[in-house]
Amino acid sequence: MDLDAYVVRGRTGPCFVCAYLDGDPDYPHEAVYEDEAPVAFLDRWPTVPGKVLVAPKAHIEHVVRDLDEAAFSRLMLVVRKVALAVEAVFAPERTYLLSLGSQQGNAPLHWHIAGLPSGVPYERQRFHALMTEHGVLSPTAEQSADMAKRLREAIAGGHHPEQASKGSMPHEDPS
Repeated sequence: MDLDAYVVRGRTGPCFVCAYLDGDPDYPHEAVYEDEAPVAFLDRWPTVPGKVLVAPKAHIEHVVRDLDEAAFSRLMLVVRKVALAVEAVFAPERTYLLSLGSQQGNAPLHWHIAGLPSGVPYERQRFHALMTEHGVLSPTAEQSADMAKRLREAIAGGHHPEQASKGSMPHEDPS
């Protein structure tokens, strides 16, 4: 991954969520969930296995002031549903839920759902585990398709963490 190009793209390129939804071939993602309002897809540059982004289909940039209470609640229920699927498929030690981005780059509202694999040393957990500066995983197209399929199945089946099995893509130490 070219980190400098990633930063430029995030700051000057089109909205990555809108581009993905419009079918722009420069913004491909593996879909995990979709309904009338939100969409969930695998992160294109994951730092942990099975990292998923959840975003409203409408271009929204502020998590609290651009959503009314009902829309916020619906979105958060989808975040929870997808996070439970991540836990069921990858059996993480901890599941991180973050809304990142800013007006300076990657502005659309989106939630990161990142399952921290067991065994990651403490000093490489939390934000360290999520920062692309520390490296990204490079799943093959087949691995990504398989992860997305297993996540969709977990969402459809309502699986819970106690039914978890380890994912097939091992955590690579990105440092």
